[in-house]
This record gives sequence, structure tokens and C-alpha cells, in this order.
Amino acid sequence: MAFSSLQRGFAHRLAMGVVDSAVAAFLAGRPVCLFDSEFREGETDLLFAAGKVQPEDIRQLRKDCGGLLFLAIGHEVGERFSLPFLQDLHTDSGLVENYPILAKLVTDDLQYDSQSAFTLSLNHRQTFTGITDADRGLTTRRFAELYQELVAAEADAATSRSALGAEFRTPGHIPVCRESPGGLSTREGHTELAVGLARLAGVPPVVIGAEMLQPEGDAALSVEAARRWANERDIPFLCGDDLKLVLAAADK
Repeated sequence: MAFSSLQRGFAHRLAMGVVDSAVAAFLAGRPVCLFDSEFREGETDLLFAAGKVQPEDIRQLRKDCGGLLFLAIGHEVGERFSLPFLQDLHTDSGLVENYPILAKLVTDDLQYDSQSAFTLSLNHRQTFTGITDADRGLTTRRFAELYQELVAAEADAATSRSALGAEFRTPGHIPVCRESPGGLSTREGHTELAVGLARLAGVPPVVIGAEMLQPEGDAALSVEAARRWANERDIPFLCGDDLKLVLAAADK
């Protein structure tokens, strides 16, 4: 038992060192590589804290990753703006009655999870098409800033929804993924891990990221190749298990 406690303490210290590096990167506006698990998607995502994102960061995600750019948001962000899980719309009886195709397209066969995290996609209203690095940078950064402003003002839900609608439209070129209620206790996806890291860093739980693919695009970049890529660029590389360990300790 004593040896087991010693092991756990050593593992926690190792995890803390890696997570501290990732937190420092987020605070400085630098990226972090986050691998979820071999038992889930088996993917590494490149992540930035959304409130600090510039067009060159979007460019790096687009050029270095190859996967979908997405915005991960905390459950509290989704609640403030009343953003629905898209999966829920496919089982809404009123919507299905008007649009029967929704029932045919329902997500009920994910191989890595029981529920998709996707909610609405967004463009800032000051963008043109919304797809350029500058446009996606604006949409990403301003969404995080707006959330922080509304929290600071103690705005109610109705005011928050109006503020979101005044600045953003849907559909857009930034797909948004919403944290599951209960966070990592109910779902262990990149969305939950990313916003957990943001909370540790003390920044809004809004994170932009993209999946890293092999150069040919045929599969996810292997964890070994992703770690090597990150090390060559002095980018913190974090595993989901390390982050979960630190987050669990922080919650005690």
C-alpha cells in the first residue's frame, strides 16, 4: 500500500510538470498538443486559448494539422447562450414533424462515444465569407471575449442571447463543440479536456483546436509522431490521463 501511494505521488508530480507547461503556454497565447487516449479517438489536437487567438494561429492550425478546426466551449458557456447539442435537434418531435429528414440523420452509431459534442457553427457578423484566417480568428477571439464580458457584467441569459445574436450568425465557419454536462465525469473527449485545461489556466473555457492528421490525411497522426513534432517546436505535449489526474486533484 505504501508503494502504491508512492507511485501515485510520483505520477502526480510528473503530470503536474507537464500540465504546468501547458498552462503557461495557454496564458502566453502559445499552443498545446493534447492526446486524448488510445481507447478513444486516439488523436492529438493542437489547441489555443481562444481569447488570445490571432490570424497566424488559425493559419498554423490550418496548415499544420489537416483536421477540422473547432471551438470547444465549457458547459457554462453553452448554458449562458442556450446553445443546443445538434444531436438533440434530431430527436425533437416538433422539428422532426416539420423536417422528417432529421430523424433519418440522427447520430446513433458513433464508434468512440455515445453523444456528439457539436452545437451550432458560427461566423462573426463583421466577417465576409468567414473562412479566411482573419475571419476565423475574429470569430474565435470575439466569442471568448464576449463570454468574458457578459460574465463580468453578471448579464442574465436573455441579455447574453441577445448579445450573441447581435455579434454572431449561424451557420458559420467555426463549428462549436459543447462540453457534456458533468464534464469529464460523463464524457472524456477533447472538448472536455480542452476546457478543463483552460479552467486550470484561469482563462475562459473557450478553446480553438484542430485534429492532427498524417500528411496523406489517411489517419490520425500517431502519438509518437505528434509528440516528436511538438518537441521539435517546443510545444507542450499533454496526455489526457495526465490532465485528468491534475484536474481530479484540483477538485478535491
